[in-house]
Amino acid sequence: MALPYELLIGLRYTRAKRRNHFISFISLISMLGIALGVAALIVVLSVMNGFQTELRSRILAVVSHVQISGANGEMAGWERVAAQAGKQPHVTGAAPFVQAQGMLSYGQSVRGALVRGILPDLEDKVADFRPHMKSGSLDALTPDSFNIVLGAELARALGVFVGDKVTLIAPQGVVTPAGVVPRLKTFNVVGLFEVGMFEYDSGLALIRMEDAQRLYRMEDRVSGVRLKLDDLFAAPRVARELVTRIDADAFISDWTRSHANFFRAVQIEKNMMFIILSLIVAVAAFNIVSTLVMAVTDKQADIAILRTLGASPGSVMAIFMVQGALIGCIGLGLGVAGGVAVALNVDVLVPLIERLLGTQFLAKEVYYISELPSELQWSDVTTITLVAFVLALAATVYPSWRASRTNPAEALRYE
Repeated sequence: MALPYELLIGLRYTRAKRRNHFISFISLISMLGIALGVAALIVVLSVMNGFQTELRSRILAVVSHVQISGANGEMAGWERVAAQAGKQPHVTGAAPFVQAQGMLSYGQSVRGALVRGILPDLEDKVADFRPHMKSGSLDALTPDSFNIVLGAELARALGVFVGDKVTLIAPQGVVTPAGVVPRLKTFNVVGLFEVGMFEYDSGLALIRMEDAQRLYRMEDRVSGVRLKLDDLFAAPRVARELVTRIDADAFISDWTRSHANFFRAVQIEKNMMFIILSLIVAVAAFNIVSTLVMAVTDKQADIAILRTLGASPGSVMAIFMVQGALIGCIGLGLGVAGGVAVALNVDVLVPLIERLLGTQFLAKEVYYISELPSELQWSDVTTITLVAFVLALAATVYPSWRASRTNPAEALRYE
């Protein structure tokens, strides 16, 4: 099947050696500009996806996917609530918890903390503390042992290590003739964890649930039940469904609500980076305009001959649109290939650059994420490719239209 002559001539113009080498140079710059812009866009969005996933995994190591809390801060019969929630197909684990404010004291150091009473075996089903234990073990949280596991930053602020004893001060006081006296209890430090989120590493303390119930005078009641799902992105829908399933006076929330502002800020930042870097692609794409304007000027005689032989203005326009689109597609192809290659090998390239420059971009002393994460999402690659192609194609319209308006008599007058 014969190809349209507009396509053949457009391809020939792109391949042919030009009398004006400056046009070829501008074409090359346009290709490289589009390639660099597209590659940068793919790499940056992949790195931001990696950061988003890394932060989400660290937050969900401590925060459950869905949390059912007692309406007044206390819940009776947590086993029944857990059983009702477990009937939802997406729920894979449930664990009760007691949560309250407290103050930890060691020597002259005092720090406020969020105290969470847990059952270690059930907690493993909804959180990932064990992989983040720096020392000690959650199994040491046995009933009536009054042992405690601290976040690494909290322990550092207090100056305590595994084996030391800290005093936990509960806000619920004891009424005595001398007035209200805070409840005090000495706990043994049996472990330290570090999940990489300062909020939790510096302010969370874990104790046995029965010890927390006794300290905060909750008898057999708990603060609520935490759930883990097989699909974390189904959490909002599951939370809505559980409202009709749970036969208790409770408040149900999911992880997207508890950290809504944080994840919204990350998404907004990603969108803004996409817009900013798309402008780089747009600038490179519109270099095609100057390339085609000079090409049209250089090919005035050819255009006139084609018009004399019967080519319509639309055919002339199509010839130069093919030439410009081909320049854009070559640059786009190079950019996608380079961007995908870099995004898939960020973990290798960044350490290599750090060694060559003798520096570290994400120092462990400053950042909790000391390695540059990357997660390539093909949906992003598809979007970038379509946007870049549309910009490149749009850049060909005006020069091609000008070519189609060429008057053959005027163009051949001085030939």
